[in-house]
Amino acid sequence: MRWQDLLFLHWPVDPAPLRAQLPPGLELETWQGRAWLGVVPFVMARTRFRRLPPVPTTRTFPELNVRTYVRQADPADPRRGVWFFSLDAASRLAVEGARLGFGLPYFAATMRVDVAHGEVGYRSERQDRRGPPASFVASWRPHGDPFEAAAGSFEQFLVERYCLYAVRRGRLVVGEIAHRPWQLRCAEVRLQTCAMTRLCGVELAAPPASALAAAPLDVAAWSATPVGGRLRPSE
Repeated sequence: MRWQDLLFLHWPVDPAPLRAQLPPGLELETWQGRAWLGVVPFVMARTRFRRLPPVPTTRTFPELNVRTYVRQADPADPRRGVWFFSLDAASRLAVEGARLGFGLPYFAATMRVDVAHGEVGYRSERQDRRGPPASFVASWRPHGDPFEAAAGSFEQFLVERYCLYAVRRGRLVVGEIAHRPWQLRCAEVRLQTCAMTRLCGVELAAPPASALAAAPLDVAAWSATPVGGRLRPSE
């Protein structure tokens, strides 16, 4: 797949509400004592399974995710990754496939992306009744020279993540991804609406503390595999 027209927006938040929503086996990662909540709109393009032709309705579509940053609690395998609170997408087939195959909280949405004269305009309105209403309207324009996140930097903490976690049929699973380091630029953002965070119980009243636009990037992903044992129903 290819991820393009991508914007990383991040807000510092109180760790407690996010930590309380993580399943056993994961620990919340913080930076300078604060948790970080990301809202990431982009376009998924050239999507297909290996050795199979693309499915027309899942080949190219907008997607928007709300996420935070975690690691495995097992000190023998403390892989750093992403935990998603929601993922909205304009492909119903992709939504149902990701829910079934990965256990990810995908929701169907009406979405539109317009790119003109170096500016990206993005609109999303959730249509899926399995989640609360959620909307996002923004435009952004990258500026400045491109750069890669330096080792140990705040930007690396936010964007260079190579696995995701989910709970599928009562079991914590991990899905690995692979890609080159992100090529980032600072972004000038006009954020009109960002009502995407009801599922994680956080209100985003202030402007984002970090806004980074990313160059298109080719990504490979693998099927999710179990981590440890099955979670107890009470968990």
